Amino acid sequence: MIPSVKSPCDEGMIRVTPCRQPVARGAWVLVATILGSSMVFIDGSVVNVALPEFQREFHASASEVQWVVEAYALFLAALLLVGGSLGDRLGRRRVFLFGTTLFAFSSILCGLSPATIWLIVARALQGVGGALLVPGSLALISAAFQADQRGRAIGTWSGFTSVTSVLGPLLGGWLVQVASWRWVFFLNVPLAVTVLLVSFRGVPESRDEETSGRLDWPGALLVTLGLAGIVYGLIQSGAAGLGQPEVLSALALGTLALVLFFLVEASSAHPMVPLRLFRSRSFLGANLLTFLLYGALSAGTYFIPFNLIQVQGYTPAMVGASLTPFALTMFLFSRWTGGLVRRFGSKLPLIVGPSITALGFALYALPGIGGSYWLTFFPAVIVMSLGMTVTVAPLTTTVMNAVEQQAAGTASGINNAVSRTAGLMAIAFMGLVMVNTFSNSLAQHLAALPLSADLRQTIQARSGSLAGLTLPPDTSSSTRALLQRAIDQSFVSGFRIVVLICAVLALASSVAAAVLIEGKRQARVSEGDEEAAPAVHREQKSS
Repeated sequence: MIPSVKSPCDEGMIRVTPCRQPVARGAWVLVATILGSSMVFIDGSVVNVALPEFQREFHASASEVQWVVEAYALFLAALLLVGGSLGDRLGRRRVFLFGTTLFAFSSILCGLSPATIWLIVARALQGVGGALLVPGSLALISAAFQADQRGRAIGTWSGFTSVTSVLGPLLGGWLVQVASWRWVFFLNVPLAVTVLLVSFRGVPESRDEETSGRLDWPGALLVTLGLAGIVYGLIQSGAAGLGQPEVLSALALGTLALVLFFLVEASSAHPMVPLRLFRSRSFLGANLLTFLLYGALSAGTYFIPFNLIQVQGYTPAMVGASLTPFALTMFLFSRWTGGLVRRFGSKLPLIVGPSITALGFALYALPGIGGSYWLTFFPAVIVMSLGMTVTVAPLTTTVMNAVEQQAAGTASGINNAVSRTAGLMAIAFMGLVMVNTFSNSLAQHLAALPLSADLRQTIQARSGSLAGLTLPPDTSSSTRALLQRAIDQSFVSGFRIVVLICAVLALASSVAAAVLIEGKRQARVSEGDEEAAPAVHREQKSS
């Protein structure tokens, strides 16, 4: 995901969890949770910058590269709510530390991976670690600070993690360029070691003694199988074809598992996802908006580094720098958007913001090959960042106000998981669109070139690698130049279709807000939280 766009409702989850055991040394808690959260935020933004270099080294296909991202996103999205529940029952610090350790261990495995399949498996383990680490870090802040201290704690946490969101892609791109893509994973290790040392030194254990009922393991298993089946089917259909029995079976089994998941949640006494919350039109609208908008954002930004590095000729360090205006814009203007929420309510910004974001996606479709960054991609980055800046604060406000007070924490966690599920599904679907568009466009270009039948067939057979397609070593320099131009133009054609679909999804999220979300409504502020209230609006860029 593009830097600085954290998942929705992170700070909402901090705010609504009751503090039963305040601690005097909250600074230790903040240091541990800031570094732990930053580790996940940095990893989420720098891995995409490293993917083109990974593809080049391992000669990986587009579907294999997708799995590097999707294996992580699958387990993070499916197990995020379970991770939070485990912390409440077994101890938040214990689960947080286990998640941190697993995340660091799997990061080392990622950096040492000798082949694509090893990296994919390690990324899946990393996703499990993230599902324990992310909710644990938020819950530790909630447990450590009373309501009247939480606003300052949230502001400190959000400010420092935003700085790492800005610096992460810059550092990651530089490491990829001067060292190796492997170092973007090794970067997590010193952070994790520091988190462990600080946590053992000054972070107390806490749990929710009032939590009752069993964990929803059947729901977690079904949603994992359902998402895995659909994602596998979509990714494999790009290489094997949509009509293949393997693809159809995976899609059918995934769909069946998701249907069973909703049936289990509807009948469970302690569901992972209480479906009754979706009776609220505003909650339904906010989650539909989140699914469409964050799906578009994840899918669009997944392909941007490939375009910039493999087609436009940018270095990884330049790609990291090219995305910093997005992070800086959101950081600098987040307080201003908080004022919009107080003045106009949440509905109007949730209509306008996604519409501006859609314009940003459309601007990404304009550049061809070459040209100055400032005249091609920079306008799209700025417009899209402004749209997301207008959107993110009212999104959290809407989610928290759409349900009763005691369910606000659960609602925030669901919305957080929806955003991650959206990215998982959208990248798989857009990968299929990209592969098909690229292959068709490349076939048309090849037909117009004076190539031998064998060479044309060889190039077409390798089209699954997209812009990372490697040409036969015995290809002449003149033919190589023609083929590279055809490959680049074909990728640009696919990229344009993808970002235009993303623009349509962003507009659809705006329509969802207009139809389903209620009009202006006073934001709920709990007793004793008045001092923290400005921080909700100032720092809710994380939604």
